[in-house]
Amino acid sequence: MSPLPSGVLGALDPTSDRAVFRQIADQLRAAIDKGRFKEGEKLPSEAELVDHYGVSRMTVRNSFSVLQGEGLVHSEHGRGVFVRPRPPVRRLASDRFARRHREQGKSAFIVEADAVGSRPEVDSLEVKEERATPDISARLGSVRRVLARRRRYLLDGRPVEFATSYLPLDLARDTPIAQPNPGPGGIYARLEELGHRLDHFEEEIKARMPSPAETKTLRLASGVPVIHLIRTAYDTEGRAVEVCDTVMAADAYVLSYQLPAT
Repeated sequence: MSPLPSGVLGALDPTSDRAVFRQIADQLRAAIDKGRFKEGEKLPSEAELVDHYGVSRMTVRNSFSVLQGEGLVHSEHGRGVFVRPRPPVRRLASDRFARRHREQGKSAFIVEADAVGSRPEVDSLEVKEERATPDISARLGSVRRVLARRRRYLLDGRPVEFATSYLPLDLARDTPIAQPNPGPGGIYARLEELGHRLDHFEEEIKARMPSPAETKTLRLASGVPVIHLIRTAYDTEGRAVEVCDTVMAADAYVLSYQLPAT
């Protein structure tokens, strides 16, 4: 068994009850985590790993499949297997909807993109009136018709989330909220201008594997889960004025909250 030129991979443990292909995957994963194989860098070829470990090509391929399933690598036909680049991580901070950001004319997405030095974009925008689903209706206080705003968010050209905001139609119709671009500070700034001063938000968060449509929309690698977040905004009168249903690429976010201890 000859060592690879990089010298970053060790030997297999013949006494371990862990399958050989998983041992190889473990070593490659550890090397990626330690930065020995960097984003976009090609991993050792099948032939190199076969020679290094003294195993079959199928064993090596099974190891690569494990890493692909975890979203760590991707294969390019005829070129090899590469460490998958990851988008800049955005922190979903607990103050991301603070009024001071709206007063500066910034939406939460722009604030968070600025924090990581990335270029924010919004596309796939659709604004339409529609009947509320039973769940959205219940969250908005039994409304029947809503204005739905659908959009996809990108950082440096890469999709990281898509969201749909639902607002009571009687509140949003014939206002700037119904326009494709609602103006500086986004729809929350417009809501407050309409007299609905925001009081608090409630969020429900869960992690799950994506649907085929979500995988396509967010261009997710195999094995990457999503964060599904539903947020309800309330004004100072206690009225629910918006429900935002958001699906985010889980490898692009860290949830960061400050919670009082009393």
